[in-house]
Amino acid sequence: MARRPNESRREVNRVYVCNCFGVTEAQVKKHAEGGACTPRQIASACKAGTDCGSCVRRIQALLGRGDCPRRESADQGMPVLSEVEALEEAA
Repeated sequence: MARRPNESRREVNRVYVCNCFGVTEAQVKKHAEGGACTPRQIASACKAGTDCGSCVRRIQALLGRGDCPRRESADQGMPVLSEVEALEEAA
């Protein structure tokens, strides 16, 4: 896809994961970097996957099956999404 001269790279690379709530891949990745390890945690952060549910598998794919850096905290009942508000403001 050719980019128009006045389009920013950010606009061109906006790939939507959740059409119901307008959540992009970049937003899901930011929430994951902030500690969201599961589709349910992503849903808590930005509502993606809570309406029709068709994006849940894509969210799972973006999260991957690797280790979550904050899983130990979650298993101990500690908050892992402490930066969600800042991430939502940045999106």
